[in-house]
Amino acid sequence: MARNTAPNRTGGGRGAGRESDVSKFGRLWRSGVLFSDGLLPEGATGPGARPMVRFFVRWVRRPLLPVMRLWRRNIQLRVVVATLLLSLGVVLLLGLVVIGQVRNGLLEAKEQTAQSQASGGFAAAERMADSAGSGPSGGEDSIRGSRGAQNSGTWLTNLVEQLASSGQGVYSVVALGSDNSESPFLGNSSLTTRGPRAGGDIRPESIPADLRKALDDEPGPHRRYARVYQQDSTREPALIVGKRLNDARGNPFQLYYVFPFIQEEESLSLVKGTLATAGVFVVVLLGAIAWLVVRQVVTPVRMAAGISERLAAGRLQERMKVTGEDDIARLGESFNKMAQNLQLKIQQLEELSRMQRRFVSDVSHELRTPLTTVRMAADVIHEAREDFDPVTARSAELLLGQLDRFESLLADLLEISRFDAGAANLEPSAVDLRDVVHRVVEGSEPLAERKGSRIRVKGDEQPVVAEMDGRRIERVLRNLVDNAVEHGEGRDVVVRLATGGGAVAVAVRDYGVGLKEGEAERVFNRFWRADPARARTTGGTGLGLSIALEDARLHGGWLRAWGAPGDGSQFLLVLPCTAGEPLRGSPLRLEPEDSRRKRERARERQRQAVAAGIASAPANGATGGARNDERAGHSGEERG
Repeated sequence: MARNTAPNRTGGGRGAGRESDVSKFGRLWRSGVLFSDGLLPEGATGPGARPMVRFFVRWVRRPLLPVMRLWRRNIQLRVVVATLLLSLGVVLLLGLVVIGQVRNGLLEAKEQTAQSQASGGFAAAERMADSAGSGPSGGEDSIRGSRGAQNSGTWLTNLVEQLASSGQGVYSVVALGSDNSESPFLGNSSLTTRGPRAGGDIRPESIPADLRKALDDEPGPHRRYARVYQQDSTREPALIVGKRLNDARGNPFQLYYVFPFIQEEESLSLVKGTLATAGVFVVVLLGAIAWLVVRQVVTPVRMAAGISERLAAGRLQERMKVTGEDDIARLGESFNKMAQNLQLKIQQLEELSRMQRRFVSDVSHELRTPLTTVRMAADVIHEAREDFDPVTARSAELLLGQLDRFESLLADLLEISRFDAGAANLEPSAVDLRDVVHRVVEGSEPLAERKGSRIRVKGDEQPVVAEMDGRRIERVLRNLVDNAVEHGEGRDVVVRLATGGGAVAVAVRDYGVGLKEGEAERVFNRFWRADPARARTTGGTGLGLSIALEDARLHGGWLRAWGAPGDGSQFLLVLPCTAGEPLRGSPLRLEPEDSRRKRERARERQRQAVAAGIASAPANGATGGARNDERAGHSGEERG
């Protein structure tokens, strides 16, 4: 069976059957698995992820664990960080809104100023062109043409210088030739009358081509936002306002006013710096305020938590320090009243418990003397029962049986009183659990023969050694085996042993009536019975499982129960191999393997029935299937 493989998982220790990390890493390196093409196949977040990815995730997450732990445990930190983040978001939002409003205001003011100044400049240029064109003409035509060209170029230069002279540092003036001019633009400045002219720090080639084309198509004023080149080759954002005009000879040219945003950018930078400084100050101030406010609330809560921990540790005299009359003070007063009442109640319960334990112990001890006398008299009567009539002889037998039960009950009560008083002592020594199990099985053979059962032991092929009190563990196992035989309804009882992971385990399995839902926890309660109608003469004193649970706890181990109606039950005892070491797991599962297989088969049949369109199977068929499963599981146990 599958259970026979359980002991093979132990080996000679935790690290004996596992290769070292260095050798494993070298093997993966040589095989090329660490840096293969498909590091993450399908389901990469699951167990299929490659070792290198898992190592990287652990390496990244390791330094974050203390921070995450601090974040979960410190409410003051969470409130302060949340306040800082929220205030930072609010400050950023307000800063963006304010900067946007200031920027729009500066642009609007710049546009109005630029439009006004450009309109005035265009009007002045038109007046100068009109006044120059209406002057007296010269002598001959050839001489007048030459002088007109020269006068036109000089006039344009004078115009640009005159218009730019009043805008030093505010704007620049640029005059360019127009495609509609009869005198085309010539690259040689000595021959052209339409060469580019600029007044200020702006290069003429900074004027965008689309703006020049727009002025060629329509003379009306146009404006553009663009980046212009200064004489030192730096680029600055600017507002360009242009218009197509006519010079003194009536030839069109393009006149541009360029308004750089130097002052506006300085103003906007000043606003940004001021807002950033104020924002940082506000965020820090809000964080400090949140820290102080939360500290006033959290400090009493932390104090109450610390005092609660000390109260839970048994220091019932601890109280909170109360100052003031606010809500926190009322909370402290209520907490102190609660702690005082709790201390009083606990003291009363402790006193009552001491009285009860003393009463049980005294009664148990005091009953031993009359019980010894009654035992002697009952033995005498029982030995002479053959001389009595049948009714009296039967009464003598019943008397002796009940005296045996009475003595067992007194012994169990004395043991329970020792556990309650904390006087139970453990005497551990290295014990092979196989020897204990075999002694228990030999002692339970007569009961198993009367019930028609057979006790089988599995997993005893190799030593199962642990540090334990052999007397107490033998008592626990005897109780478990006897209960399995009594409730097994004549079927076999299987005892399994296993060791591994620093622990040893013993599982006692029966195939009797089993346990209903919720009874696996109540079965260890004192004097609790799964079948209240069962006679009190069957099943012992009702304290055996309670004592067994206390013995397991005294060893630092577990004792748990599993059961299902009609499928029997299983009790699992797990003990550490070394006394005092904590348990990290069990080499055996609580639910038996045959029960898991039966449940999987039932689910498979249900899926097949649903696929076939069957809503439900007949009741007799289901019952027969369950019986067949039970026979199959039982026969599997026989084969194992």
